[in-house]
Formats: sequence, structure tokens, C-alpha cells
Amino acid sequence: MKKETKMASAPSAQQQGIDEFRSAFEAFKEANDRRLAEIERKHSADVLTLEKVERIDRALDEQKAAMDRLSLERRRPALEAPAAVLPSAGQKAWARYMRQGDASQLIEAKQLSAGSGPDGGFTAPDETAHEITRLLQDASPMRQIAEVRTVGSSSFKKPISRGGAAAGWAAETAARPETQTPTLDLIAFPAAELYAMPAATQTLLDDSFADIDQWLAEEVRDVFAAQETAAFVNGDGIGKPKGFLSYAASPDASAQWGEIGYLATGVDGGFAASDPIDSLIDLVYAPKSAYRPGAHFIMNRRTVSVVRKFKDLDGNYIWQPAAQAGQPSTLLGYPVTEIEDMPDIASGASAIAFGDFRRGYLIVDRAGVRVVRDPYSSKPFVLFYTTKKVGGGVQDFNAIKLLKFALS
Repeated sequence: MKKETKMASAPSAQQQGIDEFRSAFEAFKEANDRRLAEIERKHSADVLTLEKVERIDRALDEQKAAMDRLSLERRRPALEAPAAVLPSAGQKAWARYMRQGDASQLIEAKQLSAGSGPDGGFTAPDETAHEITRLLQDASPMRQIAEVRTVGSSSFKKPISRGGAAAGWAAETAARPETQTPTLDLIAFPAAELYAMPAATQTLLDDSFADIDQWLAEEVRDVFAAQETAAFVNGDGIGKPKGFLSYAASPDASAQWGEIGYLATGVDGGFAASDPIDSLIDLVYAPKSAYRPGAHFIMNRRTVSVVRKFKDLDGNYIWQPAAQAGQPSTLLGYPVTEIEDMPDIASGASAIAFGDFRRGYLIVDRAGVRVVRDPYSSKPFVLFYTTKKVGGGVQDFNAIKLLKFALS
């Protein structure tokens, strides 16, 4: 009688990348421990040890970037359109415009037209707009942690309560005095125009098996995501969203509504040499407890490289790699979102942010994506001038705190 054995399935490339990343982090910890021991013993680290730590640290950043790209690729659908899906009349008219430049059917279908070519092109079908938004959600780190709302107007106004309505206790037959009304602010989030101009060859447009909507969404995704993310962090609010670092910042103890509270490290351009972790712990406890369950750290990869070396009093590293594919690394138990538009650690820089960004920051998408087909400006390529309107800003100033690398 033969004993049946089942072969274990091979690990996915993404999970294999996670395993390699965790192994590299173990090597990093070993090298960094040697560096710290040399500093304690000789007041300086060996040059070879320093080079090894830096080399492994760079490798960790490269592996993390590779895993992010792989994760994005896995979520990306095939370029070919599924044969079983029958396009609607509107989609057929849209495909005819995209492939051949024939807008006659779009003009006849009034519900699809957003105006003539000179007035701004044509509004893409909902399927195309939804696909662009879906890919942006995957590519934009801020969209993954902030609140995103789709609106039908060019400006969204939201009433914000600074402290909420008052409440009280009363016995069954006791009088109930009128509670105090909440203090409300009306915050406006205007949507600014974001554009891209991908180019296609006529060969691609003539290929009936190529999914042109998917191609367009793929082409504008990275451009839109990069511009959006930069604005969500540092935008001045003029013709673009207002980034959370563009608001006035004050010491957290005295910050008023409309200002982002910050904590200072006590060292100009760096962490305290003796207890660098204390500043991060203070930052975690700066927001009220209601904001901490959904909180994230935000910093760029160079700042991650610095905090990755920190250990607590028990000798444990406070930064930990993701345990599973698709999960972020953590710092002091909270997820870390890497955004390259965050400033480097420098004199007076707010290089680290912490808080519940889903409650603190609002991204506003104006419904609809417009496309103008231009076969003339860059022959033999066909350009597709694609625009969408996006706004953003802080909606709860109590939810976000900053770590400022300054004396005070």
C-alpha cells in the first residue's frame, strides 16, 4: 500500500519577496548590533561595519520598492479586453472616438458629451473613470490612508464640528437643561484640474484586442499619483490641493483650530543622542486616544533608514518589516506609510507625521474624466489630453501631529 504524499505548493513570488526581506532585516540587525557594540567599546564603529550596515540598509529599501511594484503588478488586470463582455452602445461610441477620432456618435448621445472639442473634449464613460480611480487608489499612498469622497460639483463644502455637541446626565423625572450647541466651521475643498497627455501609436489603436480604456488608465496612473501625492503633502492650495504640511504649525500644547500641532525633538536637525525613541513615543501619544487605533506614521525612505536602527530598552528594534504580503512595515506597532514627498531630517523640518489620516485628511474627486484626442501635435503619435479634478485638505486638525527636528 503506497502512502500518498501531497507536494506543498511553491510560495508566491510576493511571499518569497517578503521572506527575503525579513531575512535581509535579520542580517541588518546583526550588522547594526555589531556597529553599536563597537561604538560602546571603542567610541567609534569600524569602517567596514558601517559600510555593511549602509549596504544592507540600501538593499532593504530596494527590496521594499520591488515588493511594492510586484504588489501593484498583481492587482493590474490584463491589457486585453475579456471576450465575454459585450460593450454597451455608449462604450462602442467611446471606443470609436478613441480609436478613430469619430465623435459623431458621442455628440448624438447627449448624456455622454461634456461639450465639444474646443470646450474641453468628452467625458469618459463611467467604466473608464472608475478604472482610473481604482488604479490611483493602488498607486497613491495618501489615497490608501485618507478619506476619499466623490462629488458632483467643482467645490465641496463640509461643516466641521470642533468639539461635538454637549451631553449630560439626568434622572427620569428631572429637568433636562438645554445642551450647548457645537462650534461649527464650514471648510471648502475646491477641486483643481489635474492633467496628463499619454501618447499612443496608431498600431495600438487599430488593435481590436487591446483594451484602450485599460491602456489609458495605466498611462495616467503614475503621473496622476505622483502629482497628487506631492500636493496632498506640500500643495499650497492654489490650483492644487492643500497639503497637510502647508498649514500653519504650532507647538502641540498651544495649537489652535486651523493649525497642525507639532512636537520638537529638542535637537536642531536630528534626534536626541541619548534617547531618540522618546520623541517618537511622545508623538504617538500626542493625538487623543480616539485617533490612535487608525493611526499611521508618514515619512520618506531616508527617514525610515534612520529609525530602522533604533532599539528600545529591552534591545528590540522598534521598526519591524511586514509579516505578510500587502501589509506595511510597522514602527512602535503602528503602520508606516512611505511618501517620498515628505522632507528629509534637517534643521526645522517636519520629517515625520503621525495620526489618523482617514479622519484628518479629505481627498475630493470631482466625478468624471475628460479626454481630448489630438492626432496632430505629435505625429505619428496620437495624444490623449486627459483631465480630472481633485481637491484635498485637512478636515480634522486634532487628528494629525508632526515631529519637528528643532530645539523647540
